[in-house]
Amino acid sequence: MKPIWIVDDDQSIRFVLEKALLRESLPTRSFTNPRDVLIALETSTDENGPQVLVSDIRMPGGSGLDLLEKVKAKYLGLPVIIMTAYSDLDSAVSAFQGGAFEYLPKPFDLPKAVELIRRAVEESQREEVAEERMTETPEMLGQAPAMQDVFRAIGRLSQSNVTVMITGESGSGKELVARALHKHSPRANGPFVAINTAAIPKDLLESELFGHERGAFTGAQTMRRGRFEQADGGTLFLDEIGDMPFDLQTRLLRVLSDGHFYRVGGHSAVKTNVRVIAATHQNLEQRVKEGVFREDLYHRLNVIRLRLPALRERKEDVSMLTRHFLKQSAAQLGVEPKRISDAALAWLGNFAFPGNVRQLENICHWLTVMAPAQVIEPKDLPPEVGVVTGGLTEALVSGITPVYAALDPTQSYAPEALAALPAAPYVPTFAGAPVPIAEAWEAGLEAAAAALLATDRVDVWDELTRRFESRLIVAALAATRGRRIEAAQKLGIGRNTITRKIQELGLE
Repeated sequence: MKPIWIVDDDQSIRFVLEKALLRESLPTRSFTNPRDVLIALETSTDENGPQVLVSDIRMPGGSGLDLLEKVKAKYLGLPVIIMTAYSDLDSAVSAFQGGAFEYLPKPFDLPKAVELIRRAVEESQREEVAEERMTETPEMLGQAPAMQDVFRAIGRLSQSNVTVMITGESGSGKELVARALHKHSPRANGPFVAINTAAIPKDLLESELFGHERGAFTGAQTMRRGRFEQADGGTLFLDEIGDMPFDLQTRLLRVLSDGHFYRVGGHSAVKTNVRVIAATHQNLEQRVKEGVFREDLYHRLNVIRLRLPALRERKEDVSMLTRHFLKQSAAQLGVEPKRISDAALAWLGNFAFPGNVRQLENICHWLTVMAPAQVIEPKDLPPEVGVVTGGLTEALVSGITPVYAALDPTQSYAPEALAALPAAPYVPTFAGAPVPIAEAWEAGLEAAAAALLATDRVDVWDELTRRFESRLIVAALAATRGRRIEAAQKLGIGRNTITRKIQELGLE
């Protein structure tokens, strides 16, 4: 983790904070004046720069408020905590207007100061995850005619600032298209900010979009800029716009109309210059008819519509995408790329991919970590694809039935219906009853549990839980390229929990 930078001319303050943060396993670096901080910032890198800056206001050789202004001009997302023994209203107001994370009057309670710094660290790490997502721009690939149409449309729109509506199923790559539209637009040098309106609770979405003032609601301890401010001069991508709450649609329409908005709890209008690209997997015309989406907002967003095909509509691209994602995963994990056999590619080509390109990418991450050999065979494919052969599972399966073509993984198929199809990879049936392809992993779990319960072991629960948690964490880390904080967020567990589990399960 990057160090906490402490700036104070008082040696006792530096000493106390250093020792307290060291006990919390938080590294520190100390300075006596703002000038040395600015010199250090000029020579620092992303790896050894500050995670949080804690600065006094009044020091020989410069003001903490001036330092705050210069730091925020270059490192907008860096949390800065301002300390001062001169607790007056003007200092507090100036600190928050300058973008300070928090204002800490001296003398301070040490445990509370450490807790405040830890909150600032968590905020900084959240910003780093968001920044990583914004800077990662995977390559768009596709030889299928439907994808060539998409490429041509991006080319035609390359010099335009027009609002675009991207439609397509979840996981089909709508954000990649939005990034490409931004990258090839006149706003390419500005920020690209993405937000999934369906993934954020209604009560928080307004603050995420428009920001909030300090004290606007319980927990709003600092002023925070919203996505519209962060995207000023660039592009704002609103994913799953069809799920936006109706009352927020009115506020969005107003911003699109005149470029002005108010932060939550604010009284001064904020001006922003943003190009909006929206995306949805829903039928917005139908949602307008149902009265859950504003018709005027629909027409405001639907200036240019770009439809992205599902992966099953471009199966000729599966082979190329698979090899690309396998190389990409290997590069991210620092291992040799795995090869995939023609038989395994054929099975993937016949899979329906309900999760589209995102699902294929996750499968390739999984294979890079979990496939035992350097050449991937059908038996190495994950259970969600529907291949279950060999070992304990097969021994307990009452019948193995051949399955062919792009069977719907959400459906069950009767054994007699599958038996009539040409031979291909397998899906299990237990006691003559059909098993959904997507539930093959559950069949394997039942088989493993049955085998262990037939022995004298009394730790079946612990053993299977350990295996389950290990696979789940490994898969989450593969999907997030090894980023633990993001993996914990996807799994719905805490950062400390995933760290503890990794240690307990020996996954280091």
